[in-house]
Amino acid sequence: MTETPKTAEFRERSRLSRRQLLAASAGALLLPSLPKAQETAMTPKAFVYTEVAISVPFDQAPWQEINEQIRQQPGFLNKTWLSGHGTNSLGGFYGFDSIENARKFVTGYFPSEPRVFGVAHNTRVFDAEVTEAASRDMGAVQYGGAAAAAPGAFVYTELQLSVPFEDAPWQARNKALKMLPGLQNKVWLSGLQTRTLGGFDAFATLDQALDFAVNMFPETAAELGCAFYTRVFDAAVTETASRAMNSPYYSPAA
Repeated sequence: MTETPKTAEFRERSRLSRRQLLAASAGALLLPSLPKAQETAMTPKAFVYTEVAISVPFDQAPWQEINEQIRQQPGFLNKTWLSGHGTNSLGGFYGFDSIENARKFVTGYFPSEPRVFGVAHNTRVFDAEVTEAASRDMGAVQYGGAAAAAPGAFVYTELQLSVPFEDAPWQARNKALKMLPGLQNKVWLSGLQTRTLGGFDAFATLDQALDFAVNMFPETAAELGCAFYTRVFDAAVTETASRAMNSPYYSPAA
């Protein structure tokens, strides 16, 4: 297939420098290989990201009642609760068994949650199948990657550009990401209908997550010449609520 000017431009602007590529490749050889993903009956076909424009300490949020309602939604697989660092916003990262059920969730059920508080909200739906190989390469727990240690923080990123995921240079990007201090695993995200590029990343500590979101990721966006969206979430305060929703980021309780 002939490469379009738009695709060629994106590849050129997103290409790592020779030094970065060599460093990433060398580092990857020194690191232990990521655990081989195992097939499960819970493999997601779609991801959903939500964030509600509210500020409330997580221990005051009615997460038990909300969990009960979400478990009843068609196609729901799991949820990782999110509590915004510095904002106390409420949100979640979900796995669904189909894009159709993910759509129904964000258009039908979910708006009723923020409506109770009288606030606005943000939702995104992502095609999990087109990014599966890239996510598996980053040890994504949604595909059976090991969750040996509970994460200290999560980072959500989204770039304001539209690129078919098969044209994205994720292999080179993954080599560099595997060298990031504290990065435990990554889920690549490709926006449904929008084809925006993004990720949902688990970090060992909040400081490491902040360093990536505040210092490193903006440089990536600058190289691509596009605006971006980042959020950092404190994973420690939502662990109990997430475990109750079968979040894959936590090993089953003994």
